Amino acid sequence: MRAVLLAVGLSICASPLWANARMTVLMDVLRISEVVDILREEGFSYAKTLDGDMLNGQGGAFWQAQVDQIYDVEIITEQIRQALEQGLNEDDIDAALAFFSSDAGVRIIELENAARRAMMDPDVEDAARDLFLSLQGSDDPLFQHVSRFIEVNDLLERNVSGAMSSNYQFYKGLADGRYTAESEDEILAQVWAQQEDIRADTNEWLNGFLLMAYQPLPAEMMEGYMAYAQTPEGQALNAALFEGFETVYRDISYALGRAVALNADGDEI
Repeated sequence: MRAVLLAVGLSICASPLWANARMTVLMDVLRISEVVDILREEGFSYAKTLDGDMLNGQGGAFWQAQVDQIYDVEIITEQIRQALEQGLNEDDIDAALAFFSSDAGVRIIELENAARRAMMDPDVEDAARDLFLSLQGSDDPLFQHVSRFIEVNDLLERNVSGAMSSNYQFYKGLADGRYTAESEDEILAQVWAQQEDIRADTNEWLNGFLLMAYQPLPAEMMEGYMAYAQTPEGQALNAALFEGFETVYRDISYALGRAVALNADGDEI
């Protein structure tokens, strides 16, 4: 009996450790650390724009130190990990590991990250948007695949919703920091007024990004990705990733709003 109880005890203790190890493997397979690095680079670029537009370029070392803290790699990574842990069951993790460890999955992650990094260059982003506009409404196979992929994963609506939520949090941070005197209703009205512009811009960026990313991808790999994305396990991963990154962007946006307000305090605005 003692041996049985000991074995059961070890099994119970090992289960969380095994789950944590599998999640670490999934994070590695999805190359989340690379994605977070790209997000951080994008954030630093955006912070420079905010410094010029809202702080008259006078943010200096104090502003940069705040931005560096806001885009903390460990915090961002942990938020994504928590979303995956909460949103995925064992079957979901198994399916994700199987697909993204395959040749197709590895190639897809490589292409997506390379395209995301490349599009930090405004000229590359413009070229990607132009590619979408040139193919929009056509029967081009790649365009059709990308359009279907966006539809299956509800990518446009999710990204529009995320962008609006981030904008709300940024304005809320500004107001809470007394950079503006906008009420809750005024902030909401301002965000909703931007919806159509956000949708149009997001549609161009998203299509351009995916067209650029998947251009080199063999058709059979794209079809395999589509097949995985349509499974319950693929949908669960998509939802969990969106939940994680939306949480990240909400928190970052609010923190940036507060930081702008803090840095502008006492200056003539």
